[in-house]
Amino acid sequence: MSSTQQLLLGEGAGGAAPVYIEDVFSTYLWTGNGTSQTITNNIDLSTKGGLVWIKRRDGVVNHYLATTNDGTSNYLNSNTTSPYETSVTTRITSFNTDGFSLGSAGSVNNSGSTFVGWTFREQPKFFDVVTYTGNDVAGRTISHSLGSAPGTIIIKRTNSSNNWAVYHRSLGATKAIFLNSTDAAVTSAAYWNNTEPTSTVFSIGDAGAVNEGGASAGTYVAYIFAHDAGGFGLTGTDNVVSCGSWTASSTVAVNVTLGYEPQYVLVKNASAVQNWLVWDTMRGMPVDTAQPYLHPNLSSAESSDTYYLSPTATGFTVRANALGSNGNTYIYIAIRRGPMKVPTVGTSVFAPVVASVSSSITVTTGFPVDMSIGTQRQKIELANNYTFDRLRGSGKYLSTNNTNGESGTGTTTSFNTSMTAYIDNYSAPVFGETSSYGTNIYWNFRRAPSFFDEVCYTGTGVNRTVAHNLGVVPELMIFKVRASITDSWQVYCSALSLSGTSYLLLNDAATAQTNGSTRFTGAPTSTLINLATNGSVNGSGNTYVAYLFATCAGVSKVGSYTGTGTTKQIDCGFTGGARFVLIKRTNSTGDWYVWDSARGIVSGNDPYLLMNSTAAEVTNTDYIDTYSAGFEISSTAPAAINASGATYIFLAIA
Repeated sequence: MSSTQQLLLGEGAGGAAPVYIEDVFSTYLWTGNGTSQTITNNIDLSTKGGLVWIKRRDGVVNHYLATTNDGTSNYLNSNTTSPYETSVTTRITSFNTDGFSLGSAGSVNNSGSTFVGWTFREQPKFFDVVTYTGNDVAGRTISHSLGSAPGTIIIKRTNSSNNWAVYHRSLGATKAIFLNSTDAAVTSAAYWNNTEPTSTVFSIGDAGAVNEGGASAGTYVAYIFAHDAGGFGLTGTDNVVSCGSWTASSTVAVNVTLGYEPQYVLVKNASAVQNWLVWDTMRGMPVDTAQPYLHPNLSSAESSDTYYLSPTATGFTVRANALGSNGNTYIYIAIRRGPMKVPTVGTSVFAPVVASVSSSITVTTGFPVDMSIGTQRQKIELANNYTFDRLRGSGKYLSTNNTNGESGTGTTTSFNTSMTAYIDNYSAPVFGETSSYGTNIYWNFRRAPSFFDEVCYTGTGVNRTVAHNLGVVPELMIFKVRASITDSWQVYCSALSLSGTSYLLLNDAATAQTNGSTRFTGAPTSTLINLATNGSVNGSGNTYVAYLFATCAGVSKVGSYTGTGTTKQIDCGFTGGARFVLIKRTNSTGDWYVWDSARGIVSGNDPYLLMNSTAAEVTNTDYIDTYSAGFEISSTAPAAINASGATYIFLAIA
């Protein structure tokens, strides 16, 4: 079988089923209910094995770590030297094929409290768990099943108190550092016997923290992380975990290159006394703004008083003097953002939701939301179309209908309350606060390969490229300057101009503009956006966001058509019709029309809103209709949608 046939059949290298980061790692957030609940994160712990690490976010409570090797009654605390805690049986009550179940223990399920759970599944070239009994023999080797040389090894003695000993490849086998401590790395052969680990074994010395034998023999558990070992994705060559280091600077930002955007970063200053820090994208790891962090070596509640690092499409940037200690070495474990798998159904990545207006609105989607565009349907007050996204951070919005820069005043929008919903709590009536404002519509998107990606970057004022993770060539790119300046939304569409010589303005009904070469130096690629010098997309020192879309078979379609003035069917390759349709005329003026299935795409009248306008929803027209392969344009549609000979672009989502 050829490699091409393997890919078409969904097979990885050697004919094995491909593995993705979403199969082996999860950050899951929940609110305790005080009784029991099941955490469904789609990680198979029951048959594959792994580690669950739980921390209460809003209280001073220990970290609780349990592996499937330990069963559901043994727990360790990363912030203490204590051995297994075995007295509580109501924390994790079962490891499941799609997650784990919780009992009533307040440490993991206190009613009303917020929690985070990181799940690491055992998988070659990602993570392994090994248990053993000490024997005091320096130079002893312990077998593992990682299938590659470990990047990090974390060992804890489980039958008596001792430090958590950490090997990290950037420090080498002559040094150890301790997960429960603020201490800098120490030099000693007693931990790793001055011997680097291999793809099959790691070596230990005779320190009590890793290898006490005799009458007081220790029992130990080792958590083992790979480093840039490949093994993932369709070809089996993608990296999903990296263990590296950087040197701190008090004057310039430090760019850490991973080759992917991270969703989880664990950090420690190895040169000086300092706390460990851990961030993840579910709790919030936005660019250029304060981020929630926890200290694995402390029981303290979550803090978010400053920002230290910003994720990029290829790694992360550490802010100058963010952690202090100029010249010190910082070690990290970083895990790739998911999902890696190309979606096959639209409902896994897009959800239109209508919600009644109140002071606190819960929007349930069935997937983690990365971007949401929401607006009042009746447009009674503050009628903008507000765009929120996880990467820019909670509470920050842009409006598709105007040229304003990024703002956050008057809103607190949380994308991180759970895996299936986010909550809008409004201190000002952005979408209204009472039922008199009617209902809002939210268009919710998840980032996924071949469907949708987002990039934040800072302009340089010179021709440059910006990396992205869409995985395919973007067909629709929407740019907005975030800085406190006014400028229009810039839209590139390959159906309009492959080279970018023409562009549109999302906040304007204007016809296509023709001086796009000042914005784009050429067509984007599957990994890069090619930007010119225009301040609307690349002004020196300005901050920007870009939203990228592509055609994903059976999920989304970016395309174009020529109007006929008669009924016209648009084939998007769908099987159940479009649930979202965005249309813009390109050869003349025309608004940006939006329909969705939550408000109704039916055989009769179909309500529409305009992305570029504060106008209220129009409900008494029948401009588009259902069509199983996509959508149908009615013969009664106006010139802005179906004039004979006119040209149009569209984005449709199944």
